[in-house]
Amino acid sequence: MSNRKMIAAGAAALTGALALAVGGVALAADDNPWEMHNADHPHTASEGGYHMGSMAEMYAPMGQMGSVGQTGTMGQMGTMSQTGNMGQTGNMGQMGAMGQMGSMAEMNVADEFEYLTMMIPHHEEAIAAAIILRDGTENPEMRSFAEDIIETQSNELVQMEDWLATWYPERDTTVDYTPMMRDLSGLSGDSLDQAFLEDMIPHHMAAVMMSQQLISGDLADHDEVVPFAETIRDNQRAEIMQMAGWLTDWFGVSAMGGHGSFDAQE
Repeated sequence: MSNRKMIAAGAAALTGALALAVGGVALAADDNPWEMHNADHPHTASEGGYHMGSMAEMYAPMGQMGSVGQTGTMGQMGTMSQTGNMGQTGNMGQMGAMGQMGSMAEMNVADEFEYLTMMIPHHEEAIAAAIILRDGTENPEMRSFAEDIIETQSNELVQMEDWLATWYPERDTTVDYTPMMRDLSGLSGDSLDQAFLEDMIPHHMAAVMMSQQLISGDLADHDEVVPFAETIRDNQRAEIMQMAGWLTDWFGVSAMGGHGSFDAQE
């Protein structure tokens, strides 16, 4: 498969993931994160609601790149990240859908310790980006949104660091984290706002995915981590929908494909 075809497949896959996150469907607390329940989306009937399809089905265009487990594991899709990125072709900007998919693939968690250690640098990246947005935006709504992210995720960061120090004092908490967002430091005004929204939507999706993996996989060793993960999942999913709305209303860009084109021809 040519690089252009692989890029197109990757873009389609990320588009599908964004569609599930911003489609306005309710995420049941005990469900697989990719099984949404809403009568407006009756794709496949299932007990207690409607099933919009598994991650394996959603990522079918990627062929044998990897399988998806019950907890929404993204398998080996990270191998796609080295085939090239979208550059200026589509809405994801310099980071590109391919690179973000590779980063999301690395976000899979196997236990409580891994959840906490991976979520810390993920939060740190979001806080750093939100500080740049707060200082560089000309939009009061975006500034307020950035301030909310900084406050909320800083508090969560302190809590996670405290738990690690208390529960796992002898373990190495350093991780090899791959950034999911482009460098926003050279941007300002509308350009900054649009780039932030484009990058933060899949960034939030990774946090939603990790949190639901912990919850649905019963990976927490301490009871208090479950409501903590539920709060991250629910808050960030709501923020995804807010950001997607702004992206469309202010910039005419859809979080589910936008006005960029992905030509799969040779």
